[in-house]
Amino acid sequence: MVLRHLVAKGHRQDLSIMAPRISNRIACFVDALPLVPGHRVLEIGCGPGVAAREVCRRIGNGFVLAIDRSARAIDSAVAGSKPEIASGRLRFRQVAIEDFELLAGEERFDIAFAMRVGALDGRHPEIVQRALERLRAALKPAGRLFIDTGHPVREIRLDR
Repeated sequence: MVLRHLVAKGHRQDLSIMAPRISNRIACFVDALPLVPGHRVLEIGCGPGVAAREVCRRIGNGFVLAIDRSARAIDSAVAGSKPEIASGRLRFRQVAIEDFELLAGEERFDIAFAMRVGALDGRHPEIVQRALERLRAALKPAGRLFIDTGHPVREIRLDR
C-alpha cells in the first residue's frame, strides 16, 4: 500500500518502520472484512497477531480481542504488539474458541473472524457446534462471523 507507492515514486530508504509487513493473504482477508471505526472485533486463532494488529490499526478507537489455543502463539503475539496493547485497543487471551466465554462485564463483539481455524473450517467437525454456540454468545445480535478457508472470505450465518 503506502510502502509500494513510495518505492514506486523513487523513495529507496528503509521504509520498514512506516508499514508493517503483512502477507498478501492476511491483507486480502482483512480488506474483505466490513470493519468500521469503533467496532469490537474478536479474532479466533490469532497466531503471532499480525491480523489482529492490522485490524486494530483500521478500526480507530475500536477494540480487538485476539484468542488462540496455543500459549506459544499468544506469547509471540504479545511480544509483537506492545504499542497496541499499551493503547488499550488490543488484548490477547489463550483459549480455544470452543471454550471461549466473555468475562464478567465484557461487551459483546460486532465482528468475529478466523483464518484457517480447524474448529470452524470443517477440519474438526466434532467441535464446530460448540464453537458456534460460543460465538453466538460472544457476538452482538447483529454480529457477524467471517472465516477464511482459502478464497473467498465466507460469512457464516449464526442462527439465533
